[in-house]
Amino acid sequence: MNAQAPNASLRFFDEQFRRQIREHEFRLNPFELSALQHLRGRVLDLGCGVGNLSVEAARRGCSVVAMDACDVAIDSLRERARAEGLDIEARAVDLQRSVITGEFDAIACIGLLMFFDCTSAARVLANLQDRVRPGGVAIVNVLVEGTTYLDMFEPSGHCLFGRTELDARFAGWRIVDSRIDEFAAPGDRVKVFSTVVALKP
Repeated sequence: MNAQAPNASLRFFDEQFRRQIREHEFRLNPFELSALQHLRGRVLDLGCGVGNLSVEAARRGCSVVAMDACDVAIDSLRERARAEGLDIEARAVDLQRSVITGEFDAIACIGLLMFFDCTSAARVLANLQDRVRPGGVAIVNVLVEGTTYLDMFEPSGHCLFGRTELDARFAGWRIVDSRIDEFAAPGDRVKVFSTVVALKP
């Protein structure tokens, strides 16, 4: 999540992360579970939240850089990594404006880009793609058009991708998985996600 995001998004995730930490809710969500099998070597978990995917990847031998804008989440992840002696570098950053440096064998970006305006989301995605090593993998997951649950968004500060937009943005990569998932949300609404797993040539 972006440190400069509208207040609605900041409040939504700050409260969510605090509750997860308080209740020790550290299970992987379905998208993280699916992503885990693709992670190897040096991994970037961009928009890591409380760091559940980072922890599991490090437990499996990956060297992880984990980034999020929520200080509470990053502090918690640092404590968990220290307690287990895991190879995780957790950084609190402005995800919308910071630039990814270095190269990674795998980059996971799950449930992040839609919280930026569309221009910023495209820029961050391009930066992410540039930092994947040749032969490496990117796992990207976003909410897409058709989503009717928008409580976590400020109306002027988000970007719902088109249903096939992620695939198009990975033109030239080898797409090993591309899918649309729908989940029921409060108030008889729905969340519609696009997930792409792509190998860089």
